[in-house]
Amino acid sequence: MTQRILVVGAGIAGLATAVALQRQGHHITIVEERTDTSSGAGISIWPNALAALDAIGLGDAVRESGGRVTAGAMRWRDGSWLRHPSAERIVTALGEPLVVIRRSVLTELLAGALHTGTIETGLAATELVPTGHSVRVTLTDGTTREVAGVIGADGTGSVVARHLNGALRHRYAGYTAWRGVAAYTLDPDLAGETMGSGTEFGHVPLGEGHTYWFGTERSPEGASAPDGELAYLRAKYAAWADPIPALLAATDEDAVLRNDLYDRDEARQWSRGPVVVVGDAAHPMRPHLGQGGCQGLEDAAILARCVASGEDLAAAFTRFAAIRRPRVRSLARESRLIGQLVNLRPAFLSAALMRSSALVPEAMLTRHLAWVASGSAFRLPEPPPGL
Repeated sequence: MTQRILVVGAGIAGLATAVALQRQGHHITIVEERTDTSSGAGISIWPNALAALDAIGLGDAVRESGGRVTAGAMRWRDGSWLRHPSAERIVTALGEPLVVIRRSVLTELLAGALHTGTIETGLAATELVPTGHSVRVTLTDGTTREVAGVIGADGTGSVVARHLNGALRHRYAGYTAWRGVAAYTLDPDLAGETMGSGTEFGHVPLGEGHTYWFGTERSPEGASAPDGELAYLRAKYAAWADPIPALLAATDEDAVLRNDLYDRDEARQWSRGPVVVVGDAAHPMRPHLGQGGCQGLEDAAILARCVASGEDLAAAFTRFAAIRRPRVRSLARESRLIGQLVNLRPAFLSAALMRSSALVPEAMLTRHLAWVASGSAFRLPEPPPGL
């Protein structure tokens, strides 16, 4: 049965959910507060998320639009190897290479798969009122929409999550992150991370002739570099082994983003009646596993499968939350722990932990990586009994 569903938020999770549901024949509208929904830098799409995109029908389009990564190297700042697994081992564990793509390209692919007029920008939800088997949504322009269901994909500050849970704590994680794109061709063997005392620097190919990079460092909330972020980074990492200085030298100042990192409580309640949250609105995640956007894509495919099962929306949303919570909660906790260890103080403790990670058997790490991010780690649910 065709349902009229409102998606709040046009980020990765919201767009992907809308595509999946629209392709089932549902009438979908997305409202997005931002009028400019383009976003910079890159994002890693691991094979678990590629499998979710396959279920939605966009996996091959994403594979063709980004750089393929088969390495998972980890080095110390002087260039010495902490981990140097073979490409064959990584691809065997994951099922295929991961893809690194510009965020703007990914959102364009998702938005381009929607019917014209699906996305309405400059609008946000301000109030949700259940009315029997439907929901009345008040928008920032004063209008209301009566819909069969609401999907909150409106990020960590989600209005929909607050409707379901009340206030959710939002606190600074203690460190900041820089992201950028360099006009630089990275040696595929170096794709991965370079570690230092209390800091990390990641670098992966972003298609032909470009590299996506990121760095983190403990910093006061709201701080900025007085002489510019890129100048600060070039000085900070000047003595590190290549490719880090070369990457920063090949980066344009306008291509650098700086964002303080925050934790927000996981939503205690993901759904109630015909209202549900997905992506960061449900389960904010630090970036250290590269799974924030990937888990939003898993959400989209699994929510659509639950809706397609034939249950009413309230039952489908409840089932979705029960399926997703265990996996996502575990990944969020692990990502938070990694961030805490990398940014441990005093910094020499962080350095000791990072160096000692080289002692963990490669086979053990490979098995864990497969559980997190392989194509087989993503599984669509079976229809509920009796349907």
